[in-house]
Amino acid sequence: MQLTHKIKKVVTGDALASARRHVKQWLLGRAPLSLDAARITKTVDPEKFRQIYQRYRVEDPGDHWPKYLELERWMEINLKRVRDLGLDLGGRKRVLDIGCGTGYFLYICQYLGHDVLGMDLDEEPGFTEMVELLGVKRVIFRIEAFEPLPDLGHEFDVVTAHMICFNGHKSDKLWKSAEWEFFIDDLAENHLVPGGQICLEFNREYDDTNYTPELKEYFEARGAEIHTQRVLFNPLRPAPVEAASVGR
Repeated sequence: MQLTHKIKKVVTGDALASARRHVKQWLLGRAPLSLDAARITKTVDPEKFRQIYQRYRVEDPGDHWPKYLELERWMEINLKRVRDLGLDLGGRKRVLDIGCGTGYFLYICQYLGHDVLGMDLDEEPGFTEMVELLGVKRVIFRIEAFEPLPDLGHEFDVVTAHMICFNGHKSDKLWKSAEWEFFIDDLAENHLVPGGQICLEFNREYDDTNYTPELKEYFEARGAEIHTQRVLFNPLRPAPVEAASVGR
């Protein structure tokens, strides 16, 4: 491992996450699963994926959805997300992924034996075809500020939202702490098992930041661990009394 990469791991908090993973592996008395993106990619039906690829590929997709057709690359990215949450260790869990897109993250979780559910809009046919190809369950729902999520039938051990757009991303309606407080409280009260975790992964806004200083302060008041664009926390943890007023 190069020195610059080691320094980057310390700065971003990845070193701490890596150490925790090794401790958890030791406590469980097991070695990490022999798992890599190439092996997982090979489990996807190649002919059906080729057909989707041919229908939707473009020469330069930019930020548009066909960029996700670089299958092994995105499997690698999502495998790292799975490992960062320790979902490659321990027993079967229920996982909800909000804004599931193509479903790669949930496909890996399902491959590892977890019970998974995605949530997204039904506006991009390519996403729908990929989710169907991967055999991932998905509910269609539009998230709005100060509106609860629907009844999903049971609670979840882990709720994730990667590359979030439902928060008014790159608009004048970008969520502040009040909107996030409602969303997180709804998850904690209605959709998470006791001790369940939330992992939020933020996109960059026009000012090249992931969130405002006020929002960062609010998340930290809720006990969040913040690693650059990723916010990971247990919302059932008692919050300081002043947390509700932060950034209001």
